[in-house]
Amino acid sequence: MTVSDLTDKCGFTLVAGNSLEAEVNSGYVGDLLSDVMGNAPSNCVWMTVQSHQNIIAVASIVNASVILLCNGRSFEDETLEKAKSTGVNLMKTPLSSFEACMKLFEAGFKG
Repeated sequence: MTVSDLTDKCGFTLVAGNSLEAEVNSGYVGDLLSDVMGNAPSNCVWMTVQSHQNIIAVASIVNASVILLCNGRSFEDETLEKAKSTGVNLMKTPLSSFEACMKLFEAGFKG
């Protein structure tokens, strides 16, 4: 699955990104940044409710394919600017992290 597939198959909204063909072959749910740094696999869709600019650095460290902001939250302006300058893909959804996981499963994601 690619980042682009997440919009098409799951209905997630792309907010920022220029690597839409990046492979997404796993997922991770976490809001504690140190946990994500230590445990998130590379090329994942990282589901979180954190929206501050530090998530961009964490996504870069773990080589996440996309950050999916859940619960209808919005990214802070600084986060959007940082994502654009670093090439990190950002998406959002009104769904909870659990519901977003279910959407991925229903779309055939087996990562």
